Parts: sequence; C-alpha cells; structure tokens
Amino acid sequence: MTAVRIAPVAYRIEPADTAAHLYHVTLTIAQPQAAQRVSLPVWIPGSYLVREFSKHLQRLVAKQDNKPVHVQQLDKASWLVECMPSSPLVLTYEVYAFDNSVRSAWLDANRGFFNGTSLCMRVHGQERAEHDLELVPGRETGHWDVATSLTPGRLHKRGWGTYTAADYDELVDSPVEMGNFWSGEFKACGVPHRFVVAGATDAFDGDRLLADTQKACEAQIRFWHDRKKPPHKNYVFMLNAVDDGYGGLEHRASTALIAGRRDLPRRGDTRAGDGYTTLLGLISHEYFHTWNVKRLRPADFARYDYAHENYSQLLWFFEGFTSYYDDLLLRRANVIDDVTYLKLLTKTCNQVLQTPGREVQSVAQASFDAWVKYYRQDENTVNATVSYYTKGALVALCFDLTLRSEGHASLDDVMRALWVRCKAGPMTESDFAAVLKELGGRSFSREIAAWVHGTRELPVRELLERHGIAVLDEPAQMQQRLGMRVAEANGVLTVKNVLRGGPAEQAGFAANDEWVGIETGNAAWRITKLDDLLLYAGAHRKLTALVARDRRLMRLELGMPAAATTWRLVLRDPAQAQAWLGPQG
Repeated sequence: MTAVRIAPVAYRIEPADTAAHLYHVTLTIAQPQAAQRVSLPVWIPGSYLVREFSKHLQRLVAKQDNKPVHVQQLDKASWLVECMPSSPLVLTYEVYAFDNSVRSAWLDANRGFFNGTSLCMRVHGQERAEHDLELVPGRETGHWDVATSLTPGRLHKRGWGTYTAADYDELVDSPVEMGNFWSGEFKACGVPHRFVVAGATDAFDGDRLLADTQKACEAQIRFWHDRKKPPHKNYVFMLNAVDDGYGGLEHRASTALIAGRRDLPRRGDTRAGDGYTTLLGLISHEYFHTWNVKRLRPADFARYDYAHENYSQLLWFFEGFTSYYDDLLLRRANVIDDVTYLKLLTKTCNQVLQTPGREVQSVAQASFDAWVKYYRQDENTVNATVSYYTKGALVALCFDLTLRSEGHASLDDVMRALWVRCKAGPMTESDFAAVLKELGGRSFSREIAAWVHGTRELPVRELLERHGIAVLDEPAQMQQRLGMRVAEANGVLTVKNVLRGGPAEQAGFAANDEWVGIETGNAAWRITKLDDLLLYAGAHRKLTALVARDRRLMRLELGMPAAATTWRLVLRDPAQAQAWLGPQG
C-alpha cells in the first residue's frame, strides 16, 4: 500500500462565496514550532509598494487535534500561535478579494484570481520546505477551469486539485486564474506555452494573439540562449480583459496581464491598431522578465523580505533595459515593422524630454525611491522624479548604440554575458561595469556616472543619427508649450500637472484648477478644450486666464508661449540601421 504523501506546508483554497468575494483558506503545518509564527506579505515582488494585504484577512482560527489553540497578533501582518510541535497545526481564515488588478486577488460570480502573497500565510522557519496548494471548487464554481504554472499533482476535472511548489518563493510567484476563460496553446522553441484570456468578447481573434505571442517568445528565447532551452519547462500567460485597464506583473513561469477589451485582436481585422501594439509590447515586456529580474536579478533581491520594503538602485537595469528590449524584440521578430517601432521609440524619447524631473533625479535614485515616489505619484511627480522605465530604456539604447558604434560588441552581448557571469542569479552594478569593460574594450565608468547616476541629457539624438535614424523637430502640442497637462471631460478643462519652469507655472496655475475661460482685450471667451486657446487668443501675446480654484474665481496673467518642438524619428538609412533593428520581413 502506497503511503499518503504529506507536505510540510499545505494550503487548501476554496472560492467559497462569490457574492461576498471571500476565499476560504486552510493552512496545515505538519510539524510546527512550539511557538509558531506566521505572517502575510506586505508587498508583492515586481510591484514596489507596501500594499498591506493583511487588511483583507479575517476570522483567523488555529487548532491542534481539533482543539482551539491561542493566536496572538504581533503586528499588522504577523501572528504567533502557541502550539505543541508534536502534531499538525491547522489554521483557517478568510480573505476578501475584490482588487481587479494583477497585484492582489479577485473573486466574483464570473472569475477568480489570486497571487499567493494575498492568500498564503508564510510559515516562519519553513519557507524553503516543499509547499502544496490544493484548489477546491466552491458550490458555484465547479464549472470553472483553472490555470497556473505550478507543478500539477493529482488533478480532477478542469484543473482543480493539488499543485506543488519547491518552496514559499515559488508558491507566491505562481498566480492562479479561475473561470470560464478562453484558452490556447503553442510551443516556443519546443517549450509548451498556454495563453488564457478572461472577459474577451466573441470578436476576439485568439489565433492571431497566439501566433504573434509565439513569434515574440521565440525571439526572446533565441536572444538569451541561441539554440539552447530556456530555464522554464512551461509558461502561462493570464490576461484579464476589462473595459478599461492596462498593466502586467511578471512571475517565474507565468505573467498576469490586464488590458482593455478593445485592444484585443479581432476576427477579420488584419491591421495592428495602437491598442493591440501596446498589448504586444506588454506581453513582450513581462516575458523578458523571465530572465531579467526573475532569475538575473538585483543582489538586493537574492532573498525577498516579505515583511518590509526591499530597496535596490538597479531597477533602471531590470525595468528600464526590459522596456528597451520589449518593443525592439517585437521588431526583430517581425511582429511590428520599422515605422511602428520608431513611433514607439519616439514616444519614449518625448516622455523623457517632457519630464522636468529628469534634471532633478537620476535613474539610480528613481530606482531606490520607487517605494515612495514612482508608486505614489501626485501632481508634482513629473517635476521631482524620472521614470526608471522610460529613461532606463534610453540608457539601454545609449549603451547599445555606443557599443555598436565602437565596433566591439552590442548590449545583446552584454546581457548574455551577464547571464553567464552571474549564473542566472544575483547581480550588482559592478558586474554590469565589468562586462561592459570586458566586451567593450574600455572602461564605461564615465558613462555609468553620467547616464545612470547623473541628470544630464543623454546623447540619444547623436547616437540615433549615427545608426541611420533621422531625428526631426516638429511643433509640440499646446500642453507642452504651456508646460501643463490637462484633462478634458464633459465640457470641463482641468489642470492635472503644472510643469516646472513653464509659462503655466509662471502665470500661477496649480493642479486641479478648472480653466474656465480667457480674456483678450475687450473680449472674454469660455473654453472647454486646450485647442480653443489659439482660436480665441488670435495674435495676442498676453491674455488673462479665468480659473476656478476651490470655487474661487481667479485671474491669471498668461504669456502665450513661443513655439516649442517635439521629436519624430524616421528611418533614413535602412542598411545602416539593420544591424541594430534586424532585417525586415
């Protein structure tokens, strides 16, 4: 008779009440400590903000031998259970799940989704032991399917059953999707991949999504390994299609995505609209993270501390360089063409150039401050910070094109060499500098100091022009000329941001002002769109802006700005650019 396997740590999760959005969790610890500590993470790796997942945990009860034992709460997210080490400890609790994002947990009558950081308590002292996850359907969810990248054990119909994780890190790095989702499969370089989509309409073209995603995955596998196998044995994409939303969160062998339904490819439509192109870029970005952050990762993340912030100055590399390669590898895979790629790169360049905070904060500082600045944006964020995603992508571009110009190597070579040098594990900035020197034939310490730790302008224009790309200056939109960002809705023009040093700041505009109208000479006009300004201002170089702030009407003297420019990138020499962009199919 075969002995029944008992995992050291086992979770039983049931979508118990879809109307109340409650998961029921049973945690069994086979051999607890005499004073067993358990806790729920306060953040999820890949999203650098303390999110306090424990606020949704309720009805915690602990038992041994079916008898209650005392539980003492120690702080906001950890508990101490007074128990005996001689018999299994069983904890039961509920988790409220109504966050329709990629970061937490969701449950309603149509769909279930969760990350382990939201539902699975960490058993202190046993984090490296094997963990089991049993998924059990509730009364209303037996007809649902299940998708996860965890190793399957004994499964029942539709994927319900038991899964295994090597340790706690793998458990919480493997989200679970449940529901009546669309599902498709393909192989990339021989590796099975599954794509599930929740919330799609009947117009959704799943075959096209699979074909484009397969090309992107194969391009990335070849990028890192040439003809060798990737580090994952299977991979799962989980896409939640909603009315309005966008984002993704990378995991070791899967990714959770959210996008607008309108951005999905549609049957009979062979065009690639901006929304679908953006979605493909998101898919490519999160898949690149399979290597760059989930395995090759900051040394600061060698072991995650789930109870506190985990600081690193290297997000410019792990997020920024990933942002550089996401669209570039789509181009090399011929999923998008040169015109589309340069349009996307133009957008990145202009986003950085239109951010006054680039002169205040370096990308290394932006990485370290992610916990309090990037993920907690306000009206002044644009003036005080720079995105380690967008500027980090331009830093990668500058290193790549500089290496190519000097003829020794490319950034592609650097990434692969780092993978080998760091053994697909923890990495430091000194590793990056050493590989640059080794492959580039000289020290790049000056560039690292200026581009990564400094705030001067990057030499993007000069480097692009050396590689066959023309940088054209074109008239900027009125928002950029005025130095403000606005929202136009229901006939109301609202100021969202006032950029440092621009005409709007000089005039005294503030965030949340309602711009009601303008006065020019003897005329006064109501405006509801920023484009109305040129219509009503005419040739006047100065005017009075009528603004409502906290219901108080104000007059602000505004000087009409001089012409400003924005960039547009155009392919000037295809042969010169081909070594970088790849041959066009």
